[in-house]
Amino acid sequence: MSRPEDSLPPDLFYNDSEARKYTTSSRIRNIQADMTHRALQLLNLQHPSLILDVGCGSGLSGEILSDVSREGGPHTWIGMDISPSMLDVALQREVEGDLLLADIGQGVPFRPGSFDAAISISAIQWLCNAESSDVSPEGRLRRFFEGLYASLRRGGRAVCQFYPKNDAQRNMISGAAIRAGFGAGILEDDPGTKNSKLYLVLTVGGGGLQGDITGVVGGMDGVDIHDNRKKAAIPDAKRTRDGRGNKAWILRKKEQMTRKGKIVKQSSKYTGRKRRPTF
Repeated sequence: MSRPEDSLPPDLFYNDSEARKYTTSSRIRNIQADMTHRALQLLNLQHPSLILDVGCGSGLSGEILSDVSREGGPHTWIGMDISPSMLDVALQREVEGDLLLADIGQGVPFRPGSFDAAISISAIQWLCNAESSDVSPEGRLRRFFEGLYASLRRGGRAVCQFYPKNDAQRNMISGAAIRAGFGAGILEDDPGTKNSKLYLVLTVGGGGLQGDITGVVGGMDGVDIHDNRKKAAIPDAKRTRDGRGNKAWILRKKEQMTRKGKIVKQSSKYTGRKRRPTF
């Protein structure tokens, strides 16, 4: 069975006909409701919050955010979607959230720290498709996650349910989130079945969690933690043992740059030595 994101960009795929079909399908509504409640459970909000709904479509998830009597709600929400037809259906249904027509692959256009949390249901895998040669999936994912990270307050969380095509796509998505600064973990419900659902659980540092994803998914089964940020804190001594930064490594790098025709500074007796701090 073909995937919709492989056929057309989302704003073209979800035309007036597809938007109505999606919204009126009882099967889709039930699945969307289940996944939205699961996302709220993972967010673990303790009080009514301002939530960004990424890829809000016709407002099926937003209705649950507005009406939920558990999981900390009811919540106030703002929805983003690239499909005018989907947003038109949401307006016709008079959902309670504010709606924004926007391409999440171009970023998240809100002030820093605007939201307590964010959810996204079945949307972010669309970012892995590039509609033109001058747009890359990596660039679209980078702009989205960097914008999402900035839009959340310190200690905020986001949960993105998505359908990766393969492991490479799954890793590309989680890797982009980590490079943007998130603590990230992937939780899979019903693994190995046709009902399998993946949730990318993201945390922003601060608020007592310090960005540690284990504070969110601790005690849960089947969680794959993807938090490579600690690698950036490797001590200088270990870098030296691994060869990075010593004289031989620097000379190899300089030789490579010279072969590429770049101008490099002449080596001296100090090459590869650590500089002392100056005060």
